[in-house]
Amino acid sequence: MADKVIEQLCNTAKIERDRGCVELEKYLSEAEASEVKEFEEKLLYILTNPSSPWESKHGALMGSKYILVNNNYKHDGSDAFSKDIREKAVLLLEDEEFRVRIAAGEVIGALCKKIGTNVYKDTKVKILEGIKTNLERQTLSDETTDKLADKLAPENLLPAESSENSSEYYLLTKQQKSITDAAQIFHDTAGWKSLETWMKCLQNVIEGCGYGFNEFVDQDLLDLVFSSLTHTNRFVRETGYYVCSSLVGCGFNDTVSDSERGQHLEGNAIYQHGEQFADYLGRGLSDNWSQVRLAGSVATRRFLTSLPSDERREKFYPILLPRMCLNRYYVAEGVRIYSQDTWKQITHGEGRNLVERHMPSVVNYYIEQSDADNHAVREAACACIAELGLKADKAVVSPYISKLLEALLICFNDDSWPVRDAACVACGNFVLCFPDESRDSMPELYPLFFNNLQDNIASVRQGAAIALANVVKAYGEESSEIILNKVKEGLEGIEKQPANTEKYGDLDKGPATYGVVKRLRDNDMDLHTDNQMYSCGSLAPKMGRGNRSGGCMDHKFRKPSEPWELADGCINLLSELSTISSLSKSVCQLLPTLSKAVSYQDYTQHVSLLETFCKQLPCIAKGLGKRPFKMYLEMFLDSLFQSLRSDNILTANAANECLNQLSNFIGPSIFRGRVELYDRKYLEQLDRSLPPHAPM
Repeated sequence: MADKVIEQLCNTAKIERDRGCVELEKYLSEAEASEVKEFEEKLLYILTNPSSPWESKHGALMGSKYILVNNNYKHDGSDAFSKDIREKAVLLLEDEEFRVRIAAGEVIGALCKKIGTNVYKDTKVKILEGIKTNLERQTLSDETTDKLADKLAPENLLPAESSENSSEYYLLTKQQKSITDAAQIFHDTAGWKSLETWMKCLQNVIEGCGYGFNEFVDQDLLDLVFSSLTHTNRFVRETGYYVCSSLVGCGFNDTVSDSERGQHLEGNAIYQHGEQFADYLGRGLSDNWSQVRLAGSVATRRFLTSLPSDERREKFYPILLPRMCLNRYYVAEGVRIYSQDTWKQITHGEGRNLVERHMPSVVNYYIEQSDADNHAVREAACACIAELGLKADKAVVSPYISKLLEALLICFNDDSWPVRDAACVACGNFVLCFPDESRDSMPELYPLFFNNLQDNIASVRQGAAIALANVVKAYGEESSEIILNKVKEGLEGIEKQPANTEKYGDLDKGPATYGVVKRLRDNDMDLHTDNQMYSCGSLAPKMGRGNRSGGCMDHKFRKPSEPWELADGCINLLSELSTISSLSKSVCQLLPTLSKAVSYQDYTQHVSLLETFCKQLPCIAKGLGKRPFKMYLEMFLDSLFQSLRSDNILTANAANECLNQLSNFIGPSIFRGRVELYDRKYLEQLDRSLPPHAPM
């Protein structure tokens, strides 16, 4: 059986090597000590033999690790094997194959867990030196630089007149100019030799030693680990934070009770260097890359949970609390969910009180992040500012209203529509919660609200409707006249909607290449040459400040709003206003205007407007009440049944749902009678739409 296990462990397929570890478990439970010793010698021979392929070495290391961590297995030769495998694993930390290096580090970590901290004492210099020598990126050699320069030399490029595309020569010559700085050739995600494997080896050692590693935590080690947390390469930073997560865990002594743990803080090196940890963990929680931010979140949770009480954590909250709070709204789902769970574990339902106690730090961080380069961060900052207005004690937030509103006003003009949407909703919440403090900002806010009400993005229009309804709730008649006039203007303006609007007006009118249409400015060399590259638009710098690259959106060519989009936003707004009892009469007076607006159907996007109309009409009916709404029901029936017959499935489904909701709200018999009285030809469609036995 031993030969079969060896064969599986040395297989070229990873799945077979994994199965070999499973078979090894069975073998160890049945074999005699002498047989196991012979098996260990075979593993050592594979690791010593220079002709062994990397797969065999990888499998041998996996098997060795399994033997070391198997607590049920003991025999006289185990100590000798531990010594021999340690020597082999240390040598293999420099193997050419990274999977072998990773496995070697895992073996050393297993040895630390089995034998103790002496293993780290013997390998400390080797591991730390490996990290130090790999922290600096290997620059291009002079020979490599010369080769690249020769390749981009003008005499080696196609002359413009002989090229099929003259822009090709232009691009290459522009490329040649950037060769002056060879370091720029490497991307942020370029390889960094063996740094990651050395870092993971240190992580395995820390986890293997556990609390015993506490004695090795000194400033030199921290400086080395912290240098990886500020590295230019995001993969290095990510690995560094996972190492940091293991490091902060070694201060947690699981052999004592929670009540006794506070007495051991004097010897807890992590707590003694807590301010440094908090500073670097705060950087990780704010990193521009989601993977690094998640790794920083893992380390932060472990750091805080390793402390025995909330009182011990309090001094670290000014740095960590605002960042943890903001990450609950971060766009990356993994970061967001993990941060929400961390918040529950750390605050124990007292999150609001903690935020109020550290309000200056929270406000300053939110304002700082509202100006971040990453649009996802700006969006999260707006959501957090809105949360402050809704949930925090008004007396605590009130001194910061002007600063928070100023930050939101800047975000209101952002080139990223999710940020504009979040800022709009946040401003509406702030006006509702702090009407007196927000009054001076209203002249500047009204145009911004109205711009979002006619935005190209449907969800932005919906957010603007909610915000404007909050303005009416805050100021009453003072604002209702302005907003109602805007609704009337928007609904009447649909008459100006061009009949044949081009949905894709920014596309090239020429024939498509391989079926792919091109936007008009795709071949503009000035826009695509000598600009910084980003892996995704969310990481591009903010636009509108002289930056020409534009990321995934170009603010200079934002699509102008059309009359139907403003009308669409006004329908959403009318729905929100219908819930305000003081405006019932005014909303009813606008219903004929709404009916006329949705009757225009000679333009391409009329199905989108009808979809919104069908979704919001039941809300308007419920907001006004049965008796007032029934007076206007008949004027909407033509548009409803026209929508029901639409070829657009979204519009047809919305109309079907609208008819069902109105029938249930008014009463199936009454509703059917009103339809029959208006036009009997609609009864057949109505019967197909409503359930066979509609509730009375």
